[in-house]
Amino acid sequence: MFRRKLTALDYHNPSGFDCKDETEFRNFIVWLEDQKIRHYKIEERGNLRNIPSSGWPKSFEQYLQDVNCPFTVEERQESVDWLLGLAVRLEYGDNVEKYKNCPLATATEAAKPSDPLIHLDSSNPDFKAGVLGLASLLKIQRHDDYLVMLKAIRILIQERLTPEAIAKASQSKEGLPVALDKHILGFDTGDATLNEAAQILRLLHIEELRDLQTRINEAIVAVQAIIADPKTDHRLGKVGR
Repeated sequence: MFRRKLTALDYHNPSGFDCKDETEFRNFIVWLEDQKIRHYKIEERGNLRNIPSSGWPKSFEQYLQDVNCPFTVEERQESVDWLLGLAVRLEYGDNVEKYKNCPLATATEAAKPSDPLIHLDSSNPDFKAGVLGLASLLKIQRHDDYLVMLKAIRILIQERLTPEAIAKASQSKEGLPVALDKHILGFDTGDATLNEAAQILRLLHIEELRDLQTRINEAIVAVQAIIADPKTDHRLGKVGR
């Protein structure tokens, strides 16, 4: 939700910024004050720069009050969005001539499709219920971030449930079922589940060895075909070069 403003401010990671990550969030606030807002004098930024301090939240709360932010430390997303808006206004004010001469976006550029997930309200109860329902139906593991879950659902649908993916999957051949109890493992781990896992790994290894042997045989046949067709030198009256 902050990507466009972060991009406008030349933040190093506009697409991956996560304000829920405490360390990343604190570093971001320090960067925003140091590079863009600059409300405090340099010598007044010590408490804000002391990122590992347990008193940092209090310093941030004081900072919000000092810049007249209408949101509190508990309203993190809202306060970050407000601070970004302030930073953008200050950045523009410092470089009016630079941005005044920027070319306007053309109709083609404006028509470029953006990620539709960006415009979704992930806090909406109906949205959360719908995502949870889809995740349960598709057997996708739950995540605290509902947008992350929705992206996982989209990837699964694109890779497995599109007509092309289904057609491709239908062309693959299934292997024959294997009865594990008919294959002797040769040792006992003391755990039935581990024994089954070991049997499966052994069968997979045997299959790999068979594939390797097939390739070796093909190579031998190819070499024999070359050796069995020597060039004949009639002048010497014998086979060979």
